[in-house]
Amino acid sequence: MGLFTTKSISDLRAEASEKHGMKKTLSTGALIALGVGVVIGAGLFSITGIAAADYAGPAIVISFIIAAIGCAFAGLCYAEFASSIPVAGSAYTYSYATMGEFVAWIIGWDLILEYAVGASTIASSWSGYFYELLHSLGFSLQRQLMMTPFETVTMPNGEILRGIINLPSVFIVTVMSLILMHGTKGSARLNNVIVVLKVGIVLLFIFIGFHYIDKSNLTPFIPANQGSFGKFGWTGIFRAAGLIFFAYMGFDAVSTTAQETKNPQKSMPYGILGSLLICTILYVLFAHVLTGVASYKSFSGAGNDLAPVATAINHMGTVGPNGHIIPAFPWLNRIIMVA
Repeated sequence: MGLFTTKSISDLRAEASEKHGMKKTLSTGALIALGVGVVIGAGLFSITGIAAADYAGPAIVISFIIAAIGCAFAGLCYAEFASSIPVAGSAYTYSYATMGEFVAWIIGWDLILEYAVGASTIASSWSGYFYELLHSLGFSLQRQLMMTPFETVTMPNGEILRGIINLPSVFIVTVMSLILMHGTKGSARLNNVIVVLKVGIVLLFIFIGFHYIDKSNLTPFIPANQGSFGKFGWTGIFRAAGLIFFAYMGFDAVSTTAQETKNPQKSMPYGILGSLLICTILYVLFAHVLTGVASYKSFSGAGNDLAPVATAINHMGTVGPNGHIIPAFPWLNRIIMVA
């Protein structure tokens, strides 16, 4: 029976008191910024093109709405728990209060694994962007020092390189860890800056791209199914929704700050659902521009995370004498690499 011993909400609230807990510094605005900062990431710049090319076509915007509805229900559950049990720990704490210590122990390790894998994935993705940025600026760093020992890459001359250590990933994880160790208030301020940068770039892409939308790229809006489940048509829209759910991952991180929130009962629902709403609007507009500027078929076999966005940006221009498009904003790709 000890394995399934639960901890009462009153005991959890006592642990979250100012005397024993963390300093309450976060407001509703900070929670929304945190949610937007965590949700908007590399997934938007890679998965959108892949899902459009292989499953949904221009109807990827419907897939984003479907995925958002699913996230909203999960967000309501997190908001309810976070308001009732304003203690750090997220799903671990909620499981401890409802299903017992053993289930909470499993959930706790799942959370550690989730955040570890998520952080390492994003760090590796950032390393790839960093490599492309250096390359575009005319600098070079030994490729093997930007890859893990588990990675291999085939060079144009046929040479196969095996990674040694991903130094940029180690660097960015170390820097972010030091910032988090400095305190919640400081990391929240940095997060606000990052959020402004991310949202600004997404809005810049949307604003510029709207002027280059070709309606023929959006027709048919829902490509006909190709005879198999999930290959375009309505089944493709739902399959794409399952894939791009990854782009929404992270909104639950808002609930982990309940103990550091000034008024969790009020701020948590607004923070979780508000960030989801903002991200959904940005995602729908972003996907509409992406598939409107370039045909969804051009995103097939992109080969790297930035290719779908780069393809769209390269279609924002004028047609040259040889029939090829001359990009009007080559610097926009460089900005996205930096961000």
